[in-house]
Amino acid sequence: MTYKETLFFIGQSLTINHSNKNKIAIEKQLKENSVDWDAVVKVSTGHFVFPALYCNLKRANFLHYLPEDLVNYMVHITDLNRTRNQKIIEQAKELNELLVANNITPIFLKGTGNLLEGLYEDIAERMVGDIDFIVSMEEYRKTISLLKRNEYNEIEIGLPKFHRHYPSMGKENRIVAIEIHKDLLEDTYSQKYNYSHIKNDLIKVDNFQLLGHIDQFHFNILVHQMNDSGWIYNTISLRKGYDIFLISKKNDIKNYLYNLNEFNNPINCFIAANNELFNSSVPFIKNKKTEKYVNNYMKLLNASNSYRKKKHKRTSLYLVFSSKIRIVIKSFYKKDYRNWLFEKIANKLGIKKENHY
Repeated sequence: MTYKETLFFIGQSLTINHSNKNKIAIEKQLKENSVDWDAVVKVSTGHFVFPALYCNLKRANFLHYLPEDLVNYMVHITDLNRTRNQKIIEQAKELNELLVANNITPIFLKGTGNLLEGLYEDIAERMVGDIDFIVSMEEYRKTISLLKRNEYNEIEIGLPKFHRHYPSMGKENRIVAIEIHKDLLEDTYSQKYNYSHIKNDLIKVDNFQLLGHIDQFHFNILVHQMNDSGWIYNTISLRKGYDIFLISKKNDIKNYLYNLNEFNNPINCFIAANNELFNSSVPFIKNKKTEKYVNNYMKLLNASNSYRKKKHKRTSLYLVFSSKIRIVIKSFYKKDYRNWLFEKIANKLGIKKENHY
């Protein structure tokens, strides 16, 4: 199987319990014994959807088509992830109770938010790296101080003050690190979509405050397209794509596609490409931009592995260079940028500086 064939097999396998056409197509491949399972394990693991793949194949009663040793391995990894996610939920509950008791309202985001909202039929489906939540600017410093008093300590070094979240913090005997956000998107876009845009449309689940359903949909895409530069790399994350697919099944998003302003193109292009990957039909606004984006996405998937790696490296270098130039320019009129730049220069010269936080 080529990389593209492997990617599409996984993407469509993640939808087989929602799409009969994909279920038929995937079962045909399984019956033909044409699946390169080594490639499937490698790609699904790299995209953090290995447990989700197992859960969907199991629900569709397709496990008997798989090698027995692979099934045993999938069961083991999925069980481990389920236990881990239960501990993450417990940690999120502990955090929420602490913050609420101190008149702070955290809004849980991304994977943890999806777990708390009940997006997945089995919590083992989602692989989660850390606990993300956002608070208002008025509560931001108070939140940091409170968590430090409760034995959460910084475990991330060198993060600039203008970053969208405080450096990752960890606590002994807690399963994951936490990230306290003051912004939803990276600095270039932070004023265009932030706390003020989502605070009036929240949902409450078991005393947790979570993004409203449409904001869940938009933000999960924007994390990939803007924060992770998927918009520039022209790639789709299977984990993020699966989240978007499930969110679209729970909500009628069609009427909200015309109110995206400057994010209209990144969001619609993501949906268009994701529909190709998952062989799905999530509503989006089709235009020349989306057609071009999908064409470029398919060309990249059809290219050789060496070409994709070279293109990824060139894009990464471009993003690093662009970021440095942006910081230098902003340092002329923004103190946080200026302090961070001076600190970097001081470090290069061997001059010790205090933590700018």
